Amino acid sequence: VLAGFADALPHPARRSYGWLVRPQARWVRLPLGVALIAGGVLGFLPVLGLWMLPVGALLVGEDVPPVRRATLGALGRVQCWWDARRSPRP
Repeated sequence: VLAGFADALPHPARRSYGWLVRPQARWVRLPLGVALIAGGVLGFLPVLGLWMLPVGALLVGEDVPPVRRATLGALGRVQCWWDARRSPRP
């Protein structure tokens, strides 16, 4: 599921995500993920938004297995919903 998600990203975002998921980037990934989640909680403020929550969860999930399972499960459900919505109806 996550590989398909990464393939659907625009090139600059895909390149950044590819760099962030490397094992050496753990010390950047964890603080950035926590900061994105905190910014998502403050989504009512300008510039910050709820979009930050899933992005932060994806980054934190790379290192915390329970978060990864929950995030991938939610991403899979959203993907199924999106595919069903996009499929042509008779």
